[in-house]
Amino acid sequence: MGDLKVARYEVIMMPAQMSKTERVMAALKGRAVDRPPVSAWWHDYKREWSAADLAEATLEYYRKYGWDYIKVNPRFSYYAEDWGATYRCYDDRMPEIDHPAVSSPEDLRRLKALDGTAGAFAEQLEALRLIAGGLGGEAPFIQTVFSPLAVMTRLTGSTKYVQKLIREASDELEAALGTVEQTMTAYARACLKTGASGIFYAAVEWGSADNISRENYERFGSPFDLRILEAVDGAPFNVLHVCRERNHLSRLLDYPVAAFHWDVHGTGNPTFTDVLSATSKAVMGGVAVRTLREGDPSDVRAEASRAKAEAEARFLLAPGCSIDPSTPPVNLETLVEAAAL
Repeated sequence: MGDLKVARYEVIMMPAQMSKTERVMAALKGRAVDRPPVSAWWHDYKREWSAADLAEATLEYYRKYGWDYIKVNPRFSYYAEDWGATYRCYDDRMPEIDHPAVSSPEDLRRLKALDGTAGAFAEQLEALRLIAGGLGGEAPFIQTVFSPLAVMTRLTGSTKYVQKLIREASDELEAALGTVEQTMTAYARACLKTGASGIFYAAVEWGSADNISRENYERFGSPFDLRILEAVDGAPFNVLHVCRERNHLSRLLDYPVAAFHWDVHGTGNPTFTDVLSATSKAVMGGVAVRTLREGDPSDVRAEASRAKAEAEARFLLAPGCSIDPSTPPVNLETLVEAAAL
């Protein structure tokens, strides 16, 4: 009788069904997950003007779709309101600036650091407390915090005017960005005290080479970004969001965050493979905003599948940016289903 040959098989144990928090934290660290965490976010223009309404809307959508994590999506103007910028609000679109807080280099010199726990900031912190209470620890949530450059756009009401300040009043602008940084640092720390697991740090339009050069971002962007992020470095779920096409992400991979979020479908932007091969941090995104808004469920499913296959680990499924409020609910339901496929 011949020798008995015993085949040996490596058994890979997949984790049993995980809690939302376990799933998110494992994905951020690149550990095995039962499926990728999934979420999406958008503005509720009518209900984002009070803490109670924002919290109610946020929790309503969380429960409707069963997100694994919440990225809070407040009105974008609140960062500018306590410095004196006023905005007109609408039920169906973004607020529009009525009166800028900064319209000259002299205005930059008059900017003072604010209490990041008072005024409009206090309103947002109250919304976070309500969200934390509604979740009861069931899932992690993160609050959107704009970069000082992005805040400056909301103070002036114009990206082009900030570009003019970069050219013509660079020293005044740099000093004013430091003032904004102090306020946003205090606010970011306060967000964590309410129970947030981190901040969603958004460069918004300043993440793109179409709006700022690499050299100018190294002066007017990165130093302020890094000081804010270093102040909240102990949080487990800090995310850097780099917006628009031709983004600067490949030069920002040393930022102290747990994950990077961007539109992988944008022209000139890095792929998941590019980023995962260059950093140990996680990636977030994978499905285009346009696909969710205009595609059908098969399109959403296909993009999600490709993203999962490319990222494999250290991956959180999400749209590449804030989605349009008119996005069909069936496509959001499909996004959730695709995470489990």
